[in-house]
This record gives sequence, structure tokens and C-alpha cells, in this order.
Amino acid sequence: MTESAKEQARMLVDKLGLKGPPVPVEKLAKALGVRIEYTPFDDELSGMAFLRDGKPIIGVNSKHHPNRQRFTIAHELGHIVLHRSHLETAVLIDKSKNFIARDPTSAQGIDPLEIQANAFASELLLPARMVRQVLSESAGDLHDDDYLIRVAQRFRVSLTAFQIRLEQI
Repeated sequence: MTESAKEQARMLVDKLGLKGPPVPVEKLAKALGVRIEYTPFDDELSGMAFLRDGKPIIGVNSKHHPNRQRFTIAHELGHIVLHRSHLETAVLIDKSKNFIARDPTSAQGIDPLEIQANAFASELLLPARMVRQVLSESAGDLHDDDYLIRVAQRFRVSLTAFQIRLEQI
């Protein structure tokens, strides 16, 4: 289930022809015809993916840290790439928007769509090949927080996100 999501993310990164981090998620969204709108949501809401007149839109909480915003964009891109049919059949919120919202329930990690979108986002922001490449080039101590922070900053992700990714590859 998550392997397919990761493969989709790898294909997008490969299409960009990137040599190193960070992955430009906003540029990727634009290339996929996705518009990003930054809005000051309540703190619990990181973002949402929805369709407006058939066009995909990602709403991002403008009050969140830029690293969190990058993850939200990557996660919502996952929904757009992997779950477009769900967006097209979602409950109509108003006359112009269908959406899948990110909220505390979706963040619990039990919904299969959320698990897939998280796997997609993780692979998109921290492609395994790039992580291995950066670690081999910089040859630091993986138990040294300062080293891990520097590497996480290269990818423009949080230390926590980077540590979780390291456990996966």
C-alpha cells in the first residue's frame, strides 16, 4: 500500500532531475497544475487538498513553520496524485470546493489514505537515494544532534521528520 505511494513520489523526483536537496515542492505542485493557497487556519489544521472548478488546490496553514508547510504541501500532493478520485467524489463543502482536510483525526495515522499520503510526502521530501548520498558525502555521526540538524536543514525538514526517515531507510 505505501510502497506504491513511495514509488509515485520517486518518479516525480526523478522527473525533476534533481541532483540534491531540497526538493522544490512548490515548483513541483505548479508543474502538476496544482495551485497553492496560504491561509491562516486554526492551529490544528495544517492543510487540505480540494478541487475548485475541477482544478486541484492545496490550502496550507500560513501560520505554520515553513518546514511544516513543506510537509503539508508534499502530503496534500500525495492526496492529489494518489487519491484524485476521492477529491472528485468528496462531500461538497460549498459550491466550489470538494476537499480532504488535514485534522487531528487524519494525523493519528490510522486512515489508509493518510498513511499513503504521509509515505508519499516522506519519500518526496527525503528521497532515500538523496538521503544516502548526503550522508555518504558528509560522513558525520548519526548520534550527533548538531550533525543531524545540519542535514535536516539541507532538506528543509524538521529534525524529527529526518530522524523518522532515517529509521525507514
